[in-house]
Amino acid sequence: MREIPRPSLAERTTLRLGGTAIAELVLEDAADLAALSGRLRALGGSPLILGAGSNILARDGDLPLVLVRPRFMQGPDIVGEKDGKILVRVGAGVPLPRLLRFCVAQGLSGLEGLVGIPGSVGGSVAMNAGSFGTETCKYIESIQVVNKETVRRITIDALQYGYRALSIPEEKEGFMVVEATFGLTGAARDGISNRMRHNFFEKKSKQPVTAWSAGCVFKNPAPNMPAGKLLELAGYKGKKLGGMAFSTLHANFLINEGRGSADAALTLLHEAREAVRQRFGLALEPEVRIVPCPSR
Repeated sequence: MREIPRPSLAERTTLRLGGTAIAELVLEDAADLAALSGRLRALGGSPLILGAGSNILARDGDLPLVLVRPRFMQGPDIVGEKDGKILVRVGAGVPLPRLLRFCVAQGLSGLEGLVGIPGSVGGSVAMNAGSFGTETCKYIESIQVVNKETVRRITIDALQYGYRALSIPEEKEGFMVVEATFGLTGAARDGISNRMRHNFFEKKSKQPVTAWSAGCVFKNPAPNMPAGKLLELAGYKGKKLGGMAFSTLHANFLINEGRGSADAALTLLHEAREAVRQRFGLALEPEVRIVPCPSR
């Protein structure tokens, strides 16, 4: 286990915001998992499992957090077949774009809708990341997770997932994804590549994919009620405050223009939620994870 003192959240999140945590623990093998609980107790603070940092809004200042970075980089590997599906096993630390490139090279279809999402495999599984009608967890065969010192494999029938959420009913204290096995379908490589290319350019035309952002900041209240449209109608498309701004391309993307702060971001989010509530009577729920959470 590698330990890094006082890591910067601004250097580890795609929004480029956040203060300094107590420490960062980088996990790379089974021995690290066995030692994790003891080290967390010794350091104090609250653990924050952090993949690519693509869905995080970290507060400013000294934060009572210990970052836990699952850097399990094995795979992707084809490990068998089941019920007509080709099984692909991949470590939680593998970048999602690397898994998608593997799918193109091997002619494996199912995950094309996830193109353009910058997260890690573990993070994509844990939050059931989705795009273009594709949800990560829809294609899971099983996942390996750790809770305290216990590592176990859990099949899809024991998982509960929904819009941007994954849970394991018996894991009341939370869990960390170590690896995932997907069930994918064989298809022509050109077709898979073309669908990914189409999806990426479609996304690029409507979303600020190259900006410092954390993706969509609010969940859609309903499939036919996108948060971005509500924010736009409430006058928040392009709205700026203290170096932060709602994108002019897509109102549900909060971007850091290079000099923003978490305080400014949180103020802008609060104002936007209040504007939507007053105009439409709807309470937008954050999709981005605010850390530490407001109750702490």
